[in-house]
Amino acid sequence: MAKIEGQIERRGLMLVLSSPSGAGKTTISRMLLEDDDNISLSVSVTTRPMRPGEVDGVDYFFIDPDEFGLMLNRQELLEHAKVFNHYYGTPKGAVEEALSGGKDVLFDIDWQGEQQLKQAALTDLASVFILPPSTEELARRLQNRASDPPDVVAARMAKAPDEISHWPEYDYIIVNYDIDDSVAKVRAILAAERLKRERQVGLTAFVKRLREWR
Repeated sequence: MAKIEGQIERRGLMLVLSSPSGAGKTTISRMLLEDDDNISLSVSVTTRPMRPGEVDGVDYFFIDPDEFGLMLNRQELLEHAKVFNHYYGTPKGAVEEALSGGKDVLFDIDWQGEQQLKQAALTDLASVFILPPSTEELARRLQNRASDPPDVVAARMAKAPDEISHWPEYDYIIVNYDIDDSVAKVRAILAAERLKRERQVGLTAFVKRLREWR
């Protein structure tokens, strides 16, 4: 999305997508990023091993537990969580730089991360929880993914009810019956959030110029 000359200055926002594993948030995130140049994916640090096809610095920054602990001690993470015995966290500096420059940042994180972001920067945050159409469909989607062995699929299904219980903590709820429809809904949420008065930091000066016209 090209910047229009004279466009009102805007502070970026943090758009959080959360869901139980397999409900579709990662696919929705990818499709949202494909055609919107004004939003980028927050790249988390993680202590988990790299999976086949992943690229360090693109999918995650892969670090060891000692370095993760140092980042925590230096208060360099906006949020962090332990998921399936591995740690994940969001580096603070890159996010603040993007927001200050009017760029939006997309977060593909769980409810623990969303709560921490809300505490750190509530006014910059818009959160969306993605629900599956049914438990059976969630299980089918997880089983069809080739990246996880059966024991991991079972663990993810066992964890899903607790993850789903946090839906009331989010601003928006989408049931992912159809991926294209769900992406369209997320795009509509993003468009509305960008227009919020408090995010248009150049609005006061713009309106002042309008009122001074003769």
